[in-house]
Formats: sequence, C-alpha cells, structure tokens
Amino acid sequence: MWVILALCSAVGLGVYDIMKKLSVRDNNVLIVLMLNTFFGMLLMSPVIISGICRGNYGFDGTVAAHGLILIKSVIVLISWLLGYFAIKHLPLTIQGPINASRPVMVLTGAVLIFGERLNLVQWMGILLGFLSLFMISRIGSREGFSLRNSRWIWMSIGAAVFGAVSGLYDKYLLRSYAPIDVQSWYSFYQFLIMGTAIVLMRRLCPAIAGVATRFRWRWTIPLIAVFLTVADMAYFYSLSFDDSMISVVSMIRRGSVIVPFLYGVIVLHERNIKVKLIDLGILMLSLTLLVIGSS
Repeated sequence: MWVILALCSAVGLGVYDIMKKLSVRDNNVLIVLMLNTFFGMLLMSPVIISGICRGNYGFDGTVAAHGLILIKSVIVLISWLLGYFAIKHLPLTIQGPINASRPVMVLTGAVLIFGERLNLVQWMGILLGFLSLFMISRIGSREGFSLRNSRWIWMSIGAAVFGAVSGLYDKYLLRSYAPIDVQSWYSFYQFLIMGTAIVLMRRLCPAIAGVATRFRWRWTIPLIAVFLTVADMAYFYSLSFDDSMISVVSMIRRGSVIVPFLYGVIVLHERNIKVKLIDLGILMLSLTLLVIGSS
C-alpha cells in the first residue's frame, strides 16, 4: 500500500512542478512562494481549527513538539526558495531530472541513520538513478547550464539537498506524530515564517525581495498548493507504514519528473529531446526496479 501512495504522490508532485513553472514565469518569485504557503495553510486550516476547538493543539501539546515542526518548516522553505528560482530560469527537462539526485542523498542518510537495507533489484534501480543523473548533467552543459557558469543549477542542487534532509527528517517525525498533524502545523508555520520574511525583506532589503519584478496574479498559483497538499498527504501516509522505506519512497516520488518532462517537450518545445528521452527511459527503468524490489 505504501508503494501505491508513493506513486500517487509522484503524479501530484509532477503537476505541482508544472503549476510552479507557469506561476513564476516573468513573475515575482517571493510573492508567489508566500501565496503558496498561504493557500497551503488555508487548505489545512480545518484540521488545526477543529483540533483547537477540541482543546488539542497538535501532537502531545508540548512546545518541544511544535519546535520540531518549526525546524521542518525552515528546511522545506529553504528548499522551496532555491527550487522556485531554479525552476523559473531552467528548462523543465533540465530542472526536473536534477531532482533525481535527491533519492541518492536520501539513500545515503537512510542507510546510515535508519539502518535500511536494499535488496539486489533495488540496488540496480539506485545505480541506474546515478547513471540518469550523470547523463542529465552532461545534457545541461550543452544548453549552457553547466556547474561552472550557472547559479540556477547550483540552486536546483541546493533545493535537492535540503529536500533530501527534509525527507530524512520526515521519517523521524512520523515515528511519533500523525501525518495530518505534521502537514497541517508545518503549513501554518511556513506561512508565518515566509510572511514575516517578505515584510522584513521588502523594508530592509528591497533589492533582495525582488520588488523590481512586478507581481502578476495567475490562477495557477493556488493550484500549486492544491497539488502539493495532495502529493504530501499521500507521501506522509506512505511513510507512516512501519515497513515503508524512505529511500524507496523518495526515489518513487522522483518519478514525478515524467509529468513536467512531457509538458516541457509537448508544450514548451524544449531542446535535445532525443537524448533527454534516453535519460528519462533510464530513470523509468530505475523506478520500475525499485517498485518491483519493494513489492
């Protein structure tokens, strides 16, 4: 069951990436991100409100528990901030596969921290994931987005690193707390942090806040939060199963790259499609082996 939930999460995450790309194009990234946190909080607010009405302020009611969720909120926001700027400037067929590096990072942490063990089929899938990442890095250099001269590539990698840290942290949190509590309260704290940061930056560092970039409302902006919420709920419940493996769940979620990849090919007409299709095929085979190995 946890594998099916991970696959559902991957589809939702793929559509979420497309909504992000459409929302940040020629737009103020920070305002779009703040609105995303607001709509995410709005979607989860019934959970918080109903809990407060029953005298339940989440988890075990301790400050320490909320502090753990606050840490998660900060980690995710850093990943999002880097990722939003990266997806604005990178082709979807480049930025998406870079996220395929996240399961490799998660795998290292999962083996070292949680003592997870993979079987031969799963290891074959992981090795193909490495090959896919290597290929997409070479393709990126052809299009002028090399590690040497592109800060957007480094932002995308940074987003993947913090995303991997968040994934490992999730496994730790979900051992003690319900998925719905984690998602609702971290959405609440994200909005508070992002809203406060926007106000401070616009007053103290307007250049950093990007006030020179005009904000344009698009209906894709609230859809970012909708698809992310659906993807996250499936993801959290997948990890809540005792036999779930964070390394495998994270790798399956990277299958989300297929959805924006197809959008980049069909709608945006991005370049070097034949080589990228080979890379995508390798990634698909990698994910298939992981699913077979975990069944």
